[in-house]
Amino acid sequence: MFTLSLIAAPENANLEAVLIDSLRKNWGGSETRWLNPGIAAEFQMATVPDAWDEVWSDLQSIAIDLAIQPTAGRRKRVLLADMDSTMIDQECIDELAAEAGVGERVAAITARAMNGELNFHEALIERVGLLAGLPETVIGKVLAERITLASGGPELVATMRAHGAYAALVSGGFTDFTGPIARKLGFDEDRANTLLADGGVLTGHVTLPVLGREAKVEALNEITERLGLTPADVIAVGDGANDLGMLQLAGSGVALHAKPVVAQQAGIIINHGDLTALLYLQGYSAEEFSR
Repeated sequence: MFTLSLIAAPENANLEAVLIDSLRKNWGGSETRWLNPGIAAEFQMATVPDAWDEVWSDLQSIAIDLAIQPTAGRRKRVLLADMDSTMIDQECIDELAAEAGVGERVAAITARAMNGELNFHEALIERVGLLAGLPETVIGKVLAERITLASGGPELVATMRAHGAYAALVSGGFTDFTGPIARKLGFDEDRANTLLADGGVLTGHVTLPVLGREAKVEALNEITERLGLTPADVIAVGDGANDLGMLQLAGSGVALHAKPVVAQQAGIIINHGDLTALLYLQGYSAEEFSR
C-alpha cells in the first residue's frame, strides 16, 4: 500500500475536502484521514497513479504539496536535519559576512554553492577567508539578533523525540551556531565545521576536513549503525546541494523549500508547508504534536 499526503502552507490552510475526494475517487483511495483541518490530510492507495506528477504540478499553483510513499515504515526512528535555511531561516555565514562588511560577496558565493554550481569545500574556504579579522563576539551578536528558528522546527524535533526517535543536526555551517541551535531545539547531537580564532579574532580558517556532502552521508551511516538501524529508518531534510547525498540515502529524503537542483533529485519535495510537513508525512496528526 501507498500513502498520499496533501499538505498546505499553514498560513493558507486552503486544503479542501472536495479536492481530496476527487483524487481519492480517481485513484481508488481509502477514506480520507485528516491530520490537521485545512492543512494536512492523507489516504491510502494500492498503487502509485501514473499521472501523479502532473497533479503535483497543478497543485503547486495553489500552494499545496503532494507526496506519495510506501505506507509501511513511514514513521522514522532518526531525524537528520540540515541547519541553515532549514532548521533556521538564515545562512549563518551570510549573516557573519554582513557584520564583516562583505555580505553581498559572500551571499553570492553561498547561493552558487547551494545550487551546486561550486565545489562546497572550496566555496566554504573562500567565504570563511573573507571573515578574517572579525571579532569572535560577533558570533553571539548574530545568534541573538539575526537568527530565527524556522517555522515548525520545535514541533518536529519535540514530537519525534517524544516518540523515541533520535535527532541529529548535521550542518556544513559552524559549531558556534549548531551547538546553541541544537540545544534550543532539543537535538541529541550536532555536527558542523569549527571556525578558528586567535586572540578573540577569527583567523579566516576552519578545521579540516571540511564537513560537506560526504560527511553528511557518513553521519547518516554512523548514527544508524550505532543505533542498530538502517538508512531506511531515517527521515532527512535539507535545501542545498550538499544535502543531496543524505536525502537520497535516507528512507525519506525531504527537499524543503529547496534549491532547484535539489528539488529535481529529491524523493519528496515540500515547497509550501513548514517543518511540520515532515510530521504529516509520517502520519502524525496535529493533536500528536509536542512542543
